[in-house]
Amino acid sequence: MVALTDLDVSRWDRAWPPLPYLFILLPAAFALLRDWRPEVLALALLAGAWHWFMVTSHPGWTERPAVKIIYFVVMLAVIGALVRTDTLFTVTGLGAFFQSFTLLPGRWAYAGVAATAGVLVAARPGLGRPLSEMLYSFLVAVLIASTVGLLIRTVSDQNDNRKVMIAQLKETGAKLAALAEDNAILQAQLLTRAREAGALGERQRMAREIHDTIAQGLTAVLTQLEAADSMVEDVPAVRSRLNTVRTLARDSLNEARRSVQALRPAPLDDAQLAAALHDIATKWSQTTGTPASVSVTGDPRPLHVEVEITLLRVAQEALTNVGKHASATRVGLTLSYMEDVVALDVRDDGSGFTPEATGSSNAGGFGLIAMRQRVTRLAGAFAIETAPGQGTGISATVPAIPATSDSGSSNHSRNAL
Repeated sequence: MVALTDLDVSRWDRAWPPLPYLFILLPAAFALLRDWRPEVLALALLAGAWHWFMVTSHPGWTERPAVKIIYFVVMLAVIGALVRTDTLFTVTGLGAFFQSFTLLPGRWAYAGVAATAGVLVAARPGLGRPLSEMLYSFLVAVLIASTVGLLIRTVSDQNDNRKVMIAQLKETGAKLAALAEDNAILQAQLLTRAREAGALGERQRMAREIHDTIAQGLTAVLTQLEAADSMVEDVPAVRSRLNTVRTLARDSLNEARRSVQALRPAPLDDAQLAAALHDIATKWSQTTGTPASVSVTGDPRPLHVEVEITLLRVAQEALTNVGKHASATRVGLTLSYMEDVVALDVRDDGSGFTPEATGSSNAGGFGLIAMRQRVTRLAGAFAIETAPGQGTGISATVPAIPATSDSGSSNHSRNAL
């Protein structure tokens, strides 16, 4: 049920309750000015008091059908007495016509009109009037009053419909405003979550960069220092190891700077991916003493920066894991250029491991996770084939996204650093 406020009350709703006072006051004033009669004043005051008591002071009573009928019967009796006293009070009967359509529901309104017309015709003085004239007056009064009342009822119904429609529009507007507020809150939450997701992704990217560059380089430095410790008496060998340490430390420092500036890794500045893999494998073999071969199949071509970086990092991490855990005698890297994808396979003949036993709590486990995250970030596929005593094979396949002009221009800017 739609609630209506005071602002929704029409002018007719405010006008009809006091309207009967006007129809009583005007004829009473003229009648008393013409001929002062106490009974006219008494009957006029009685009509006004009755309307005030039943309608004005108790508006809720008019909602009860029995009270409406009692009010109307008494009012018609008083009007009949007034008309009998002075025909000027026929005007008061016009007010009763309006009251019929305002107070009485449905067909009862027309019954009220007929009753009012009958009282007005019957109460008029003049016993010599023929019955046909009285009947004619009655019918004309009923017809005119019913027509006017029908118009009043139509306007009133339209007014009620308008009030309901306005209330519904207000309710709909309030719902739309609440919905807009909810949408604004939801949008703010989505933006907050997007920022949080972006920050989390950036932290993961920095963790991978630090692990793939600084951590690997420092691991190699520690390995060389341990080897140098065992050769303290062999000065030339110590000098050679220390030179290697310097080279690794310098390369690691350059990689750290490049990671912070979000630049491509050093091996890709002046070489394509295949040549960069050859260079990394050669340096790794010199450092570990384990031979590493690189083979390329398909038609080598420049790829997007992110594709080349991803495959290069996978190769670096895989070689680091082989050097730390596999105890392998040889390693093979295969770079395969295909029509839509490019694949990198790294296989060794080392000790292997059980994949389920490798967690993220150790370096090797984090390395595998970092490799998988890098590959899947490019909508690629990452697979591990290994078993205890049977070596390990790592395969990374990513879309062969071609290099763009932006990549070339960015290389020139990096070479200038």
